Amino acid sequence: MDRYLFDNHRLEAGDRFAALAELFDPWTFSHLDALGLGEGWRCWEVGAGGVSVPRGLIERVGAGGRVLATDIDVSWIEPTAGDVLEVRRHDVVRDPPPSETFDLVHARLVLVHLTDRVSALRVMVDALRPGGWLVLEDADPALQPLACPDERGPAEELANRLRARIRTLMAERGAELAYGRTRPRLLRAADLADVGAEAYFPIGSRACALLEAASVRHVRDQLLAAGLATPEESETHVANLTRGDVDLMLAPMITAWGRKPV
Repeated sequence: MDRYLFDNHRLEAGDRFAALAELFDPWTFSHLDALGLGEGWRCWEVGAGGVSVPRGLIERVGAGGRVLATDIDVSWIEPTAGDVLEVRRHDVVRDPPPSETFDLVHARLVLVHLTDRVSALRVMVDALRPGGWLVLEDADPALQPLACPDERGPAEELANRLRARIRTLMAERGAELAYGRTRPRLLRAADLADVGAEAYFPIGSRACALLEAASVRHVRDQLLAAGLATPEESETHVANLTRGDVDLMLAPMITAWGRKPV
């Protein structure tokens, strides 16, 4: 994770967390609610990053539940009053796993960036109590590589060029760009039951443009250092996004779930 491209240390991380919450929190919680998430559940949010998912979990588990939110950088997560939420700095690959078990283990946009995904997945499966659910959500950039499938002009062409170059950086940092589609198979191989999956393709929304602009600003220095973009390209792209008439598509978010047999 020390090679993670979108680290939490930069101010742009806050803009990314806000856009990700607007785009994906309704999608995420529609699936968690459908699995029965509710009062008294014990939940582990792996790679929490921002506060929106832990906050949504707290609202659902109530005073009798528990939410453990972990990340290698927890500076964006503020502990709440009471003892429902515990915030812990934790590396899911290198650090000892939690000593407790959970009704729900959830990770969003985590495994795709890890080099040792096998170990991380095993830790999460082992942390489930019998009957507990594992819900994993990751993008699959290789499945939809274009930022603008409707490439009708220079702004869209530039968006597609920069998206491809950011994917190059991600791959160099160890991200597996075709990992999302493998999730159902991997959950079945981990002996989980009731495995299912769905994909969500956001396109053309305000939050798509906000996330793209924050991401480009976040990795601008790395793009320039690698010779993958010029200052003019990055500035023009952000200006195009701010104008609001570029219809962006994100890589599909693939949500997969499975239950530990009783």
